Amino acid sequence: MKQYLDIVDNVLHNGVKKDNRTGISTISTFAETFRHDMSEGFPLLTTKKMAINAILVELEGFIKGITSKKWYQDKGCNIWNEWSNPLAGPGDDLGPIYGYQWRRFGQVYDEDDDGCLFKHDQFNNIINTLKNNPHDRRMVCSAWNPIHASRMALPPCHVLWNVVILGDKLNLAWYQRSCDLMLGVPFNIASYATLLLLLCKESGFKPGILHGTLSDCHIYENQIDQAKHQINRIAKELPTMDIVGTGEFNIYNWRSDLIELKNYNPHPKIDFGPVAV
Repeated sequence: MKQYLDIVDNVLHNGVKKDNRTGISTISTFAETFRHDMSEGFPLLTTKKMAINAILVELEGFIKGITSKKWYQDKGCNIWNEWSNPLAGPGDDLGPIYGYQWRRFGQVYDEDDDGCLFKHDQFNNIINTLKNNPHDRRMVCSAWNPIHASRMALPPCHVLWNVVILGDKLNLAWYQRSCDLMLGVPFNIASYATLLLLLCKESGFKPGILHGTLSDCHIYENQIDQAKHQINRIAKELPTMDIVGTGEFNIYNWRSDLIELKNYNPHPKIDFGPVAV
């Protein structure tokens, strides 16, 4: 995708060096913009091979509100291996991460959690609004909950997404506070693109625009050589993605294996090293 490669190129040429909690410095820019028309194909990087199964499993877990690391691992998704609920110590509990906030925002998480008084299913509210009042401007889902931040395996990087209907098309925008450009952002793009398609399947609208605002957009210094290598690769034609399965579609019953990715012929994988923790 040219849009993504242009962002990488800009960070390489104009990024400012920053230190951070991981101990590995970055070069960073502010508020990069990603925009993709879904009619042009599914936005999965072709300049390196992407682990599509891990992307889809993680999204399924978010929709189901899963907080168990083992649940993800058993499905072949190892994205969360390095993290766990910091108040519970090493183990299976990821804390009230993305899916918990999507499905149970405000719900008390454990016996020591005294700051939450209610439960709100933001995801279900968006589904119902799409079907009953699709031109509403309040279809917003927030993963950022300051009260729960200390219990999360990792405070959310992509903190908010919202849906806008224009004509017969469903458009989705997300805001990301912290953007690991080489490892995280390609996953985030594909994940939100899949979510957009699932919402379209559930509501009957056609896919429109996927838009991302990338606030602190960074490349770790140990990724710079690989990033330069990647932007010199020629992007290939984007694949297409179909949602498959029998019977009437229900987004809550969707599974990560009910996806058919067609014509994905990427360049080989690039080893960017381990994720900065």
